[in-house]
Amino acid sequence: MRRKIHELQPNPVLRLLDRWRPSSEIRSWSDGLTGERITGKRLDSLRSRGWFTLHAIQWASGADIDHLAIGPAGVFSINSKRHRGKSVWYGDAAITVNGTVQRHIAVSQSEARRVSRTLSRCCGIDVPVRPVISVVHAAKLTVKNAAPPVLVVAVEDLDRMLSGLTPTLEPAQVAHIYGAARDARTWAA
Repeated sequence: MRRKIHELQPNPVLRLLDRWRPSSEIRSWSDGLTGERITGKRLDSLRSRGWFTLHAIQWASGADIDHLAIGPAGVFSINSKRHRGKSVWYGDAAITVNGTVQRHIAVSQSEARRVSRTLSRCCGIDVPVRPVISVVHAAKLTVKNAAPPVLVVAVEDLDRMLSGLTPTLEPAQVAHIYGAARDARTWAA
């Protein structure tokens, strides 16, 4: 994200000014970067509980995976969404932000399927990946689904939620999957 922000505005003074203009593309990217940093710090706190995390994993296409968490409860592809001061609502299959439908669910599910295929191929075993959306700085988050296809959680609860899930992987499986995930060649294909 930092690279994209620098590409959009190489001049550091203008870049700083653009971060404060409400309609600026740089502000949007900067908000996303802030959300990813906050989510990353929360995920990194899981290390002492047997979890491994990776951030900003680059696909060959240039797209990236915000975060990947691999631990006793499985593998999770986590998208960070910063909706500062807004009302976020998640129902059966949609997320709205201040009443406007977003594509966050479909994008997160598609990313998790792609990550699962990639890790399964590299590990030689089936690696299910669960999609998660980390909501950062929302004024209100309402989740109205008892068994959501995508876990939607406030960033403040992310580490507690993941570490509280039922273990499904042995430490050796976690290490094996993490070894494949941290190899840049895994994502280059």
